[in-house]
Amino acid sequence: MSNDNKESGENDPSNKHTEGISDDRMAGSFEKPLDLDDVLINELGQFGLFQLRNVILVSIPIMMSAFMSEFIFSSAAIPHRCRIPECGENGKLHQYDPEWILNAVPETSSGFSSCQRYVPRGLGTNGTLDYCPADLFNNLETVECDGYVYARDNTIVYDFDLGCQDWLRALAGTLNSVGTLLVLPITGYISDRFGRKRALIISVFNLGLIGLIRAFSVNYIMYVVLQILQTTLGAGTFSSAYIFGKSFVTLKYKKPFFFQYVKLMFFFLAAELVGPKYRVITSSAAASMFSVGQVVLGSVAWLIHPWRYMIMALHIPCFLVISYYWILSESVRWLLAKKKFTEAREVLETVARVNNKHISQKSLEALMNTSDTSVQASDANKPGLVRSIVRSPTLLRRVCTIPIWWITSTFVYYGLSINSTGLSDTIHLNYILTCAVEIPGNFASVFIVNIIGRKATLSCGFFFSALCNIVFIFISNDLYVVRLIIFMLGKFGISVVMTSLYLYTSELYPTEFRHSLLAFSSMIGRIGSITAPLTPVLMNYWHGIPSILFGGMGIIAGLLVLTQPETTGTKMPDTLAEAEALGRNDSKLEQSR
Repeated sequence: MSNDNKESGENDPSNKHTEGISDDRMAGSFEKPLDLDDVLINELGQFGLFQLRNVILVSIPIMMSAFMSEFIFSSAAIPHRCRIPECGENGKLHQYDPEWILNAVPETSSGFSSCQRYVPRGLGTNGTLDYCPADLFNNLETVECDGYVYARDNTIVYDFDLGCQDWLRALAGTLNSVGTLLVLPITGYISDRFGRKRALIISVFNLGLIGLIRAFSVNYIMYVVLQILQTTLGAGTFSSAYIFGKSFVTLKYKKPFFFQYVKLMFFFLAAELVGPKYRVITSSAAASMFSVGQVVLGSVAWLIHPWRYMIMALHIPCFLVISYYWILSESVRWLLAKKKFTEAREVLETVARVNNKHISQKSLEALMNTSDTSVQASDANKPGLVRSIVRSPTLLRRVCTIPIWWITSTFVYYGLSINSTGLSDTIHLNYILTCAVEIPGNFASVFIVNIIGRKATLSCGFFFSALCNIVFIFISNDLYVVRLIIFMLGKFGISVVMTSLYLYTSELYPTEFRHSLLAFSSMIGRIGSITAPLTPVLMNYWHGIPSILFGGMGIIAGLLVLTQPETTGTKMPDTLAEAEALGRNDSKLEQSR
């Protein structure tokens, strides 16, 4: 915290913390009511054994949520060519490159054609698997394949005969991302009605169950239908927290969590009981567990090549999360918001016992008696969102600009992960390294964002990633190590952006509309993750198209960031007027603790 912040905090009685919480504070002599952070700081401890246990427990579902990206390997491309029945081939698994192959298939710069063959002359004689002469074919005329021979049999391309149908193969990834959009209202309802813990357990259970069933898919249609069904019902662990963040609003908790996947629902179950002093680093560490999950995914796919067994190995452990019903505590803020005071009291007393601390009865009673009438009254007097956007040019510009940041960040982030498998034949190692570089990106952003500012962090992240993607196009395929390093640096840059994006977006929108506008930005941003799986197919037309798209969009997003004001050292705006005043020297808002 800066010196200015410290000084403002010292002059603010609501931010003074002593060994205990005074009777006057309990009696409500201060305007700000007692909140959970006060109790954590003064009584329960900001990071004790209970918080450590919770963070470890939720790290497992965070890792499992990364397993939804297994389509990168289960639907990976396989080298293939036309089947040549004139040479004795009557199945999909023959020698991929026999000595006679150029007698029957046109030669290309990369070897031989994958989707065309020479027209047979129909001489009434045939060759064999060992001998197939060129005079059996008319090498002046080609036709499309009517069957394929595959180099491997470990993905759906072989099982469902998807040779030369790259768009169908890529569709699995797009439907996977569509499901993450459809899941929002479903998980939002379950989470708000039945609690964060139950929503988490149901989501991970569905993820494991449908994933396990998908391993037994008998055709392509079954595979893709189960793909979108799995994410629609099982991607709740990746849903937006703001959709069901009512407990934070009710408790007047207006400071945002600072971590890359703040939108992950299950962070409520860990970070909310971590004190402000440790919340940033804890949340960043938890976000990095998603990257660890991707590394685990790549490692499992490397060890278990058949796609059916790989999917089973990834999803069977998901059923262990059922045990969380008994070992994981429900969100205290949700319990208080739903007036389940008995359960909330039990959780708080458990925290005190495990941390070897004591929570006073006065603190418990103050938390149980927190009233939400003032919030409801203020909500009733709010102007309409659409009307406010139309009447405010400043807010309108932000509503048009910020979603482009989200689209670009998700498009580049997921696009680089998916395209990493095409860097060389070591697809698993490429993927693991590309995902692992996110971890230093997550932590680097935590420190950079307060040093050079939110605006500079985001714009530099976009520009740096864009530069790496554009340079990557011109690096020879023979320079594998150089290509990999530049590719990873591009992923590092966009990881810094992903970590900082939520914070900066939160600070640009006023509190009265923040919930809705964050939801809107995130929803529009999913356009990026939906289209990213299609980018590898574009390399069939020119190898540099995906990188050009990543670089071009990064430059556009970086320039758009420069159109917005800096928010470092400013108070998060509560009203539209305060949001419009951001960046004005004569009306700079002092940051609150």
